[in-house]
Amino acid sequence: MKANKSLLRKSHFLGTKIRNLRKRNHLTMDDLSTRCVRVSPEYAPSVSYLSMIERGKRVPSVEMLEVIAEVFQKPLDWFLDGEEQQEDIIPNKGSRGGIHGMPLEPGFLFSPDILQIALPEMLSQTGTSSRQFAQLLIRAHQEHHQNHFPELERAAEEIGLKRMPLSVEDLLQLAKAQGLHISWFDEAPAEVLDELGVRSNNVPTSWFEPPKALKLNRLLQQFPTRLKYELAVHIGHAVLHNKDGVKSAMSVGGAHNAGAMVTDRVSPEDILHAWRDFESSFFAGALLCPKVPFRQLLDRHGYEISSHKLAEVSASVAMRRMTAVSSYPHWHYFDAYTPGKLKAVYRGNGIPLPWGNMRAVDDPCQHWAVFRMFDVPGEGSSAQLSLLDVHGRPRIYCCESVRVKDLAGNAHVLCAGIDLNPALEAQGVDADSLAADMKARCIAEGGGAKIPGSVRSPLISVANILNINWISRSLDKPAELICSRGTSCPRQPSCYQCPERK
Repeated sequence: MKANKSLLRKSHFLGTKIRNLRKRNHLTMDDLSTRCVRVSPEYAPSVSYLSMIERGKRVPSVEMLEVIAEVFQKPLDWFLDGEEQQEDIIPNKGSRGGIHGMPLEPGFLFSPDILQIALPEMLSQTGTSSRQFAQLLIRAHQEHHQNHFPELERAAEEIGLKRMPLSVEDLLQLAKAQGLHISWFDEAPAEVLDELGVRSNNVPTSWFEPPKALKLNRLLQQFPTRLKYELAVHIGHAVLHNKDGVKSAMSVGGAHNAGAMVTDRVSPEDILHAWRDFESSFFAGALLCPKVPFRQLLDRHGYEISSHKLAEVSASVAMRRMTAVSSYPHWHYFDAYTPGKLKAVYRGNGIPLPWGNMRAVDDPCQHWAVFRMFDVPGEGSSAQLSLLDVHGRPRIYCCESVRVKDLAGNAHVLCAGIDLNPALEAQGVDADSLAADMKARCIAEGGGAKIPGSVRSPLISVANILNINWISRSLDKPAELICSRGTSCPRQPSCYQCPERK
């Protein structure tokens, strides 16, 4: 009875706390309702009832509030106390885009006229191709928007009608509906030298010839998930750009921009090609894994990488889509080829690169999960909790990595991960202090340390709130101290001073 009276007395304040707690954890009302159903189908609020609770028009029962408290890993008293704690009810709006930019000051030196002169010179002297520069610009745009491109999502949903999974036959029919005439060619993988001087197997897989011819490598028939992706990309080009032909040929392998020429000018054609590549690729992911159905699938299976099998797409497509459909925005994704080559990068959480993808580096940190997975025999996934200094502050990252082989036979590692600091802060945890404590433990124990209960407890709560299973799995292994380069290694002694660690 006392609890019911407290609920009635605090109904408006209670709704505000629930709403802002939900927003601080980046959950929609549909997300929260679904999570509540998983805790207790009997007492879970519907979306409409949850909306009325948040607006103070309905008061939840004690049982319903207990379900909501379980989702957010909060004690019931947190909702019922009489203290109007501002930090509990004011939403943390945060900021979009994880990468910190540099101030363009003094402004007169960064005017368009000056940049048009300086950029080509910089590209020429650094050995950066115009296409590489274009991809860097587009990646910065993607990371700034944290993979939110609703117009591309809508375009894909209008074509695929949010169906999932789509079969090869479904994709072939959609391609024909866009007026694409498909024919097949035969070409086997061949070894090439990439832009970093590394040899790998590569094979052309498809290209489009205006006005309507789509050429597909017959080898794709042995790899249905890759075939579906390539069909989806070309469907995207047809839908978004009316088959105008401004689209790169597609290939599989370690080489990226093989044969790209260093130039003393920024080519508008390269910029346009790179942008069309990005749009068509994003469309393909949204077509194969539509946002709402795919998010629901991930939510049911705790964001396991193996969920890609249920969606009938490749692990790569599924992991990239995780970064776009998750309600939690602080993700990163790497597609790494050895030695030290990142073929695909997304850093919506601002994590530094583990190594360069435009030039080789001599001192990569060997303790990144994406690096360590190359030494794991066979194919499989592994979770890792890592401590990394970013702008002078230690941050806690967690990732799941999987070692796979591409169509050309090259081994590569896919890695999807998140920055845990914002999730901890959303729960009122001092994430900086927690990360600093864990970093100190790692340094004291030679670079890796078991995770103590004081750190484990809030991380388990975050894992449950985010509903990401591999966060919990990472806690069963020592946390690893990582760095952006060996020259800034925080281990004592550093890895590049200790021969046995090289």
